[in-house]
Amino acid sequence: MRRIVTFFVMLALAVVAHGQTIELNKVSDRPFYYSVAVPDGNYKVTVTLGARKRAAKTVVRAESRRLFVEEVSTKKGKYATYSFIVNKRSPRIDDKTVVKIKEREKDYLNWDDSLTLEFNGAAPAVRSITIEPDTTAMTVFLCGNSTVVDQNEEPWASWGQMIPRWFDERVAISNHAESGLTARTFLASNRLDKILSMMKAGDYVFCEFGHNDEKEHRPGDGAWYHYVYNLKIFIDRVREKGGHVVLLTPTTRRRFDDAQQKMVPTHGEFPAAMRSVAERENVPLIDLNTMTRQFFETLGFEDSKRALVHYPANTFVGQDKPLADNTHFNPYGAYEVAKMVVMGMKQHQLPMLKALRDDWQDFNPCQPDDFNAWHWYPAPSIEVRKPDGN
Repeated sequence: MRRIVTFFVMLALAVVAHGQTIELNKVSDRPFYYSVAVPDGNYKVTVTLGARKRAAKTVVRAESRRLFVEEVSTKKGKYATYSFIVNKRSPRIDDKTVVKIKEREKDYLNWDDSLTLEFNGAAPAVRSITIEPDTTAMTVFLCGNSTVVDQNEEPWASWGQMIPRWFDERVAISNHAESGLTARTFLASNRLDKILSMMKAGDYVFCEFGHNDEKEHRPGDGAWYHYVYNLKIFIDRVREKGGHVVLLTPTTRRRFDDAQQKMVPTHGEFPAAMRSVAERENVPLIDLNTMTRQFFETLGFEDSKRALVHYPANTFVGQDKPLADNTHFNPYGAYEVAKMVVMGMKQHQLPMLKALRDDWQDFNPCQPDDFNAWHWYPAPSIEVRKPDGN
């Protein structure tokens, strides 16, 4: 059951003007939102954080909990300004075609007619917001399942909604993944068509599939036929429009051997099949399967739960049973996997790295961030029902 925690939420609806600055001067001790009605596309957002009469601590996220600015501390009367690109989309592709979104997606902020900013943190304060259309940023489109999607509600999270944090206003992240999808059902629901309608030459399309593809059992399904066939469709269609594809092996599930020391593979031949496509088609491959295995084994049997949706009963409002999910990441785990994706970009020296923020530090999954020192401020919306897929 989905629960909305009782927070003060400010929702302002406006039509954005080109480069118009909104003098918000808003302070709070709880999360609040600001929304503007805009057409599909990329928008450069510039926020000035802080307040004249008090110190502030502000986190900036957008749409379905996409992280853009980690907590910024500003002293009384002092301000900090950040710019980034938010990609906004709706299901409409053209006058005759739409993305076939799932029923649960209809409530996602990702698919509505507005660009929504979330201001969170210990003491959020916003002086001003400027929103203007952008046509110059490189767009990185994301395709995949529940390990990639912008999870709309706490405590679920995926790397696709964490990775925007590491890029400045020269790169946009457009996440079209959805829980439960396979490469085949992603194509069948017109999601690649939507991407191609928004993509310009030189943009990138990242594809992580496997978790759900391995559960398809129709004639011809499996790693070496329909799976590789569908991956080839992504590559061919994106290249036809002048874009570039990057393949990512599926993140590993948390399953340890009897000695509770090593991970047990659960994806069968799917990672190998993806590697073969990448090699044959000369496509960069980011091996999340290996990096997440190293990550879990480094944390160990018990502490690896700290990266996933493992919580005792009553941790969240309306959660009367324990949550013990070995596939889906919580915000800490998703944040760590996003760093693995950036390291994969660095392995292949991909051009979007020119837009990495100055505070980026290289990451090793065998030396992860300390989960005890990492903090996430929950958004107001909570869903204890697990996402589709496994």
